[in-house]
Amino acid sequence: MNNSRDNIASNLRFLRSQKRLTQEEVAERIGVTRQAVAKWERGESLPDLLNCEALAELFDVSLDNLVRYDSEQEGLPIPPKDKHLFGVATLGERGQIVLPKKARDTFNLKPGDTLLVMGDTNPASSGIALIRTDTFLQRTGVAVDKLFGQE
Repeated sequence: MNNSRDNIASNLRFLRSQKRLTQEEVAERIGVTRQAVAKWERGESLPDLLNCEALAELFDVSLDNLVRYDSEQEGLPIPPKDKHLFGVATLGERGQIVLPKKARDTFNLKPGDTLLVMGDTNPASSGIALIRTDTFLQRTGVAVDKLFGQE
């Protein structure tokens, strides 16, 4: 796929199915007819801007992704609003991680920036998360050095 009409149609079909909504339910929630939703999903017509906004809000996706996201090209379904999957990072021999370029660009990360590494060791939800130290400080009011006793 490479055009907005196909992207919107495919994304609407996927999102409606994912939310387990009927075309009628989608139509009721955004104030259009079921036939309009059916035409959008078949790519026979396009929703106007206000309806696109309502659809993006209903399905909790960005307006840009609703219109432009191509799941075939990306190899993944349309993501929820403000959520990203950038690919994988390989751990080097000394523990270094190289973040994918798309992630660095999205978050405007530059060499020398510091990131706080957080983790969850619960077997049911284990994982590692990175957050900019300045963002952590803004949200918590706690300096990373103070938190980890590196005063």
